[in-house]
Amino acid sequence: MLSKDLLSFLTGLKENNYKEWFHENKARYQKLRKEFEQFIALTIADIAQFDSTVQNLEPKKCIFRINRDIRFSNDKSPYKTNFGGFIVPGGKKAGNAGYYIHIEPGNCFLAGGLYSPPADRLKAVRDEIYENTDDFKKILNSKSFKKHFNEIMSEEKLKTAPKGFPKDFEDIDLLRYKHYAVAKKIDDNLITSKKFSDEIRETFKALYPFNQYINEGINYQLNLDR
Repeated sequence: MLSKDLLSFLTGLKENNYKEWFHENKARYQKLRKEFEQFIALTIADIAQFDSTVQNLEPKKCIFRINRDIRFSNDKSPYKTNFGGFIVPGGKKAGNAGYYIHIEPGNCFLAGGLYSPPADRLKAVRDEIYENTDDFKKILNSKSFKKHFNEIMSEEKLKTAPKGFPKDFEDIDLLRYKHYAVAKKIDDNLITSKKFSDEIRETFKALYPFNQYINEGINYQLNLDR
């Protein structure tokens, strides 16, 4: 279970996003990060019960740094105001679909899939959906999936057919996404509750077929091009 101090710390960081405040609270941050790492380890073990591809994954490879990359940003705030963990085969930089936990006061959510993939992987997912549309639609329309997720994230969605695909394809709408990811908002009060792990387990179990379809599709389509 996550500490009640986590949301309090992140609220304080948002209000005092500068190095002096962070350094004054560094011991507090380190304790919370260690707790979060332990929580991610337990979550990995839970997910591995239905998705063996994450088995033995190191928690450290799933957790995002709190320091922001401000080199190309107009916002020079040095720290992120959230804790995030992406549980995914090969670690968070592997480029596969996985399971994401986002802890941020007022904006907590569970998510997963493939967000902002490189061009070759995005095309591989589209190729897989084009060739096996019914299987993908079956996942999206399943009772368990719809219980937790409304729709695929439509950020930057194309207005027309992606290059290389016929415009008259019956399900062209499914190929116009730039992110094959979904999300579910979580109430702040649940984060520090004993029920949070149960919520994660149930949500991610419903997400598993979606991730499996994407990852197996990427692996198959990329190997065809070799």
